[in-house]
Amino acid sequence: MDTFLPLFVTWNADPTFISIGSFDIRYYGLTWAVGLAISAYLFNFMMRREGYSPKMFDSIFWYGVLSTVIGSRLGHCLFYASGYYLTHPIEILYIRDGGMASHGAAVGLLIGLWLFSRKYKMPYIWSLDRIGIAVAIAGALVRLGNLMNSEIYGVETSLPWGFIFVRNGEILPKHPTQLYEALSYLILFVILWWMYYRKDLARRRPGVMFGFFLIVLFGVRFLIEFVKNPQEAFEENMLLNMGQLLSIPFILVGVAILWWAWRKPVQHPAPLPRIAFFSGKPKPKKK
Repeated sequence: MDTFLPLFVTWNADPTFISIGSFDIRYYGLTWAVGLAISAYLFNFMMRREGYSPKMFDSIFWYGVLSTVIGSRLGHCLFYASGYYLTHPIEILYIRDGGMASHGAAVGLLIGLWLFSRKYKMPYIWSLDRIGIAVAIAGALVRLGNLMNSEIYGVETSLPWGFIFVRNGEILPKHPTQLYEALSYLILFVILWWMYYRKDLARRRPGVMFGFFLIVLFGVRFLIEFVKNPQEAFEENMLLNMGQLLSIPFILVGVAILWWAWRKPVQHPAPLPRIAFFSGKPKPKKK
């Protein structure tokens, strides 16, 4: 007798990582924390490699974290539920209840890095080229948090990797768009790290990495939105949903920056040391 194997994944993950009394630590918050920690380590590594002081790293870390969290929360409240939050403004502070928007995080981070660059009289593009590396890996982790929350998934699919999100009452397999984005951002992280560490494009061609980052990250987001369920009811009859409309300006800015950066002459800075990733010490030369 043949055994039928269903071509889908039944997903019923508990979004809570651990409970301490009435206080819950959710996977979503945990992925945010881990993403920020890894991003901080990567940026610290890059600053040490390029000879900048730890004091500058402490400053850019707090500029980056605060601007990202504030921008992400405000982005969700203003882009997706402005009517509700304008009449309940105190609830904007209830971050624990959920509701963060990646486009808002991007705007907030851009403002935070501009303030940092202005304070330390650093070229703005210096921060932008390097922050894309950190954002890509953090974005991949946050999307895994969305998967654990069984949220922002896609429309019905017959593909073998479709997920049935049981906690949301779904009975048919849906596109796991959280995994699509997570994998895309992970690949983007690897490419950006190669561009920075192996090709030194951040110093040889300032702006190329950031332009490439904007085009790929928001281009991927734009495409995946075609198979993603609307996040809010007002998006159901829109030709392009809110996520796509918000992605278009970032893509266009990325194209403009890449065009501007590629037209500039190649710079020839002194080579940087190949320091060990975990110890921060120069790698020994091979004999």
